[in-house]
Amino acid sequence: QVQLVESGGGLVQPGGSLRLSCATSGIIFSISSMGWHRQAPGKQRELVAFITNDGGTNYEDSVKGRFTISRDNAEKTLYLQMNSLKPEDTAVYYCYANFRATYWGQGTQVTVSS
Repeated sequence: QVQLVESGGGLVQPGGSLRLSCATSGIIFSISSMGWHRQAPGKQRELVAFITNDGGTNYEDSVKGRFTISRDNAEKTLYLQMNSLKPEDTAVYYCYANFRATYWGQGTQVTVSS
């Protein structure tokens, strides 16, 4: 059974930082491409960042230079380091994994507000 479990969300002030984690099981993590999407209220889900199985990364323009995606193959965990957070980053963040199919976590809320 495939499971993706996000953690690390919360309430943070503008300019602050959060680190999201996505712990996985049931997939061969090392050969899976992984990523993060987010969905703000009233908006469509959008891709934030992804990382290939060999470590290549790509970011949505609005988060370039502020967010860093990384992976730990030994721990089978995906990360998203988010710095210089803005109110417009407020959303539910979902991790996903592409391994024979696409699997999603349940999401973690990130709220950026003073």
